[in-house]
Amino acid sequence: MVSISNEGEDGTPPEEPATDPIAQNLLDAAHACIATFGLRRLTLTDVARRAGVSRPTIYRRWRDIDTLLGDLLTRELRTVLLAAAPRAAAEGHDGRTRLVAGAARVLTDLRAHPLMARILDTEPETLVTYTFQRLGSSQRHALAFTEEQIRAGQADGSVRPGEPAELARMVLLLVQTAAQSWRLVDDVLPLSRLTAELRHMLDAYLRPAPGQEAP
Repeated sequence: MVSISNEGEDGTPPEEPATDPIAQNLLDAAHACIATFGLRRLTLTDVARRAGVSRPTIYRRWRDIDTLLGDLLTRELRTVLLAAAPRAAAEGHDGRTRLVAGAARVLTDLRAHPLMARILDTEPETLVTYTFQRLGSSQRHALAFTEEQIRAGQADGSVRPGEPAELARMVLLLVQTAAQSWRLVDDVLPLSRLTAELRHMLDAYLRPAPGQEAP
């Protein structure tokens, strides 16, 4: 769900959702609509009605339901990432430990997040495009965050050499697959075990080979 904002009626770009209180209210309304009706039936008209605004108000900010959902998922994922970062930082002093702990925390928090869990459990097909074909805005934000953590780990010698963008995409694939396909393994890997195995995989993948460690 690529987030694309429409221009306003006067030809100027609208405010970014993060700094636009009306947009935040509309995103909250969309969240409530999804909780009640699911994604399939969601329309911009439904969101405007629940938020108590006119349809032109919402169309000035989003051209269709996909662009609104892109901003909503980006907002919610940012919340998950920001919440995971300080807890991950408390688990270790080096970049690899923090990144692995953060990824495990993100997996756990995504499974517990009401909106993400609703989509993954009942309407995962709505995310097919962004699983198999292209990146959405929320995934790009996660990649930027992960690349930053990988660079920090390479700087302190705890993450192996490699192109941060490439390593970050592999981390994204592992976490995303674990979050979306957990039902395939839940019979032998409940969430606690799945999270432990994810930690093991990421730590082994990012750990420097002998002789690559920082002096």
